[in-house]
Amino acid sequence: MRKNFKDKVREQFSRTAESYVRSPGFAKGEDLVEAARLLAPTTDDILLDVACGGGHTALYFAPLVRSVVASDLSMQMLKKAQEFISEEGGVENVTFREADAEDLPFPAGAFTLLTCRIAPHHFPDVPRALAEFHRVLRRGGRMVIIDTLSPDDEDIAEFIQNFEQLRDPTHVRNYTEKEWADMITAAGFDLHEIKTIKKSHDFQEWARRAGLTRDGVQQLNKLFIEASDKVQDYFQVETFAGEVENFTDQKILIYASRPAKKPAPATPAKDTAPPA
Repeated sequence: MRKNFKDKVREQFSRTAESYVRSPGFAKGEDLVEAARLLAPTTDDILLDVACGGGHTALYFAPLVRSVVASDLSMQMLKKAQEFISEEGGVENVTFREADAEDLPFPAGAFTLLTCRIAPHHFPDVPRALAEFHRVLRRGGRMVIIDTLSPDDEDIAEFIQNFEQLRDPTHVRNYTEKEWADMITAAGFDLHEIKTIKKSHDFQEWARRAGLTRDGVQQLNKLFIEASDKVQDYFQVETFAGEVENFTDQKILIYASRPAKKPAPATPAKDTAPPA
């Protein structure tokens, strides 16, 4: 089942790779700025960008670190990311590697930094991916994960699940803040900070990026237009003449680290006092 699903993921993102590379929503954003602030990269750091997509995160961090490995499940996506970074110019320290986030082909402790941006909702087994992130990070290594947040409100969470799967059948699910915190700590990380960041989307660009036909876009549009007031308020839906123009969702940013090696316990001092 998992293999068949991942074949579908490869097919989906091979087909839509160019759209993701050219998407303005991935090229910039407050989330990238905040990730860099928290990770505080230096030219000694070696960064792994998991599920790199169009290469935007890898390109953003490349001038700040010694080297970047951009990995993705889709070889076609990797090729497009490599072309994009080459076209942008200015960096020569990014390499590309086909890799499954749940089975990373890297040795333990190979990286000092790790990023994974707007991708975990496609992972069938997020705890398994987090175990791999922990393994490939050096002790004391820092990590930022960014993804769409699932709200605690069940009605809104259900609406998100419905429209995400309608837009992209390789969507698995989003997670709440508590679910993320529990998974991160269960994987052995020290959790330092969780932030939520609002992100606005041009509806047409967002819908077509996933390769939807005109009919598919109209189905999504209808879903938003007919949504409850509570849902429309949450997404701050903006419409004109019955068409959705923009909406805003919430991204969750998690900053964590692999614990540094603990010092060996001190040996108790011998009692040298003479016997009473």
